[in-house]
Amino acid sequence: MDAVNSVVVDINDVFWNWLLIPLVIGAGLYFTVRSGVVQLRMLPEMFRAVAEKGQVAEDGKKSVSAFGAFSISAAARVGTGNIAGVATAISVGGPGAVFWMWAMATLGAASAFVESTLAQLYKRPEREPGTFRGGPAYYMQHGLRRRWQGMIFAVVITVTFGFVFNAVQSNTIVATGRASLSSLDGDWFAPLVGLGLIVLLGLVIFGGVRRISHITEVLVPVMAMVYLLLGIAVVALNIADLPRVVADIVGGAFGLREVVGGGIGVAIAQGIRRGMFSNEAGLGSSPNAAAAADVSHPVKQGLVQSLGVYFDTLLICSITAFIILTSDPDLSQRRSADLTQSALQSSLGSWSGHVLTAVVFMLAFSSMIGNFYYGRANIEFITDKPQVLTAFRVLVLLAVFGGALGSVSLIWNLADVFMGVMALVNLTAIIPLGVIAFKLLADYRAQRKAGLDPVYVHRREIADPAGVACWQATIASSLPVDRPQ
Repeated sequence: MDAVNSVVVDINDVFWNWLLIPLVIGAGLYFTVRSGVVQLRMLPEMFRAVAEKGQVAEDGKKSVSAFGAFSISAAARVGTGNIAGVATAISVGGPGAVFWMWAMATLGAASAFVESTLAQLYKRPEREPGTFRGGPAYYMQHGLRRRWQGMIFAVVITVTFGFVFNAVQSNTIVATGRASLSSLDGDWFAPLVGLGLIVLLGLVIFGGVRRISHITEVLVPVMAMVYLLLGIAVVALNIADLPRVVADIVGGAFGLREVVGGGIGVAIAQGIRRGMFSNEAGLGSSPNAAAAADVSHPVKQGLVQSLGVYFDTLLICSITAFIILTSDPDLSQRRSADLTQSALQSSLGSWSGHVLTAVVFMLAFSSMIGNFYYGRANIEFITDKPQVLTAFRVLVLLAVFGGALGSVSLIWNLADVFMGVMALVNLTAIIPLGVIAFKLLADYRAQRKAGLDPVYVHRREIADPAGVACWQATIASSLPVDRPQ
């Protein structure tokens, strides 16, 4: 097992350092410049867009709202990456890795805007009235006319999120559970937790997309608030250490010691890797949730998903970093969620470790739900056969059980490999398609400038009508005559 893990680490280092990191940075800079820094300039619009209510479908049920789609994507984003991933980044790359997570979140929010706007434009209606599916596989086929690339992406994201990332979530639940309930730990603990997760997740994933949306709409705000309150309590109790923590983060990113020792490269690599695992900007995952929303203009979901990047990294991940760094931890060994747990206990007492275990469970479980939805949307891209989707559900549950029993290090390193491949396929699609997202942004801004709530009616000069299915006569017929056509 150690030999396999060593090979995976070597592949990761070459793949990320020499190919993916330059591509992620270059794409983020390109989208930032071409969009006029949309991720900062239109921040107020993001909050307006996320509050838009969903429509009522033909069957009388409420469709997936902008906030519902935000919740699905947040359920996948806000998971163990925010607790275990940040801890891993700090233990390997030092405090400076946090700065690069912040930097890449700000840059990556532009990539998130582009990919989610495209997902809305090229989405397809589901069988269930008022619901939609879409994502990178769909804009690769209908925007670039490359079904082969969409098929590759659909397979990679299904394996990455449905199996590998869900194994990461269950593995972290077991790790924090063992640390919190050490007196009950034994050979039976991991299999028992794995079986429990199979039962709970099975009850959810054999339901529909509305059930997924409704569960995450409740879980995500609750778990985020509990964790934020714990983090705020730690910061308040250690407020005198806050200047030192900020200095460590900035100094670790640019300090002379790090330059001489080669630590800056490690900090940047870890910041980008763990940042992408956490906020998923440019990865091609959140567009699958963005496509599910029933909104009046594609740009609205682009803005909502950009806000999701900030929510994940600048808020949740920062809280984790402050929890860890205020405890002045020993970073001589690579550690994961247990580093966050021990830091929390050192500030608030042993009871907080048990609370964190419950928070990790909620974070990880909601991530499993979001991860399943991403895989489901892409299985349906590959085939419409219901038995294939049923088989996927069963395999997801088996992956969750296997993750509960697996090696922490190997599972995280495999996640890096699959995440990198997924990002590579997605970025090579959204870079040429970005010009369409910029045209949509111009249309949105023109309507806003005219004092209107933007409603999009597809026009040939923006994209080929043959690839667009959901922005035609249905929306056009509902518009007042004085709206721009």
